[in-house]
Amino acid sequence: MLKTIRYIAIDDNVVDLLLLKEYATAFPFLQYQGSYSNTTDGLTAVEKLNPDLIFLDIEMPGLSGLDILRKIKSKVSIAVFITSHPEFALEGFELSALDYILKPLTAERFALTAKRIEEYWSMKQKAISYEVLFEKESLIIKEGHNQIKLPQQDIIYLEAMQDYTKVVTEKKNYLTLTTLTNFLEKIPGNDFIRVHRSYAVAIKKIKELHATKVICNNIEIPIGKTYRPVLSKLIL
Repeated sequence: MLKTIRYIAIDDNVVDLLLLKEYATAFPFLQYQGSYSNTTDGLTAVEKLNPDLIFLDIEMPGLSGLDILRKIKSKVSIAVFITSHPEFALEGFELSALDYILKPLTAERFALTAKRIEEYWSMKQKAISYEVLFEKESLIIKEGHNQIKLPQQDIIYLEAMQDYTKVVTEKKNYLTLTTLTNFLEKIPGNDFIRVHRSYAVAIKKIKELHATKVICNNIEIPIGKTYRPVLSKLIL
């Protein structure tokens, strides 16, 4: 059974806080602890309540959401930005945010984030460490005391999940304790291509290539704007 994830939200827009709380009630594993429109009160709440998850706006009076996360990064397991400013996305992901949502927040978009939070939290609870060793044509993934030899050809795509990388195959997903950038630097060969800040796909698994998405094994994966020029030259 999934352990409850306790969360707080900090946003100077009270209406946005109410909307977030409403959408979150659809997911029983998310336990509300408080909403704060004042950054000072929000920081105090982090110290007092010790939440697992924090939702943050970016531009707020006093400290920005980025400043807040820098202060509390070691104290919360998961951080998600909800903001009107796409230009801070790179900095947000560099601070290991699990997701970066652009306003206006919708129920559909929040549901996608909730799914990512649930999966990340569930996988993280299953083992203390998820080490990965890179061989020529396979990965050795350590899950606790178990070791799995995974052929690279079985991997469909890779997904960044804060300081972890999720390895997705047809049969099972694995969580490895390395960032997506480090994963791509260490894996041998040129079989994977970055399509988004949060995703890299196995080139041989791409079935369709569109302007804003790639389809791998019937799975749709978004293409980030900065990656579109490179992908437009890709020949399947």
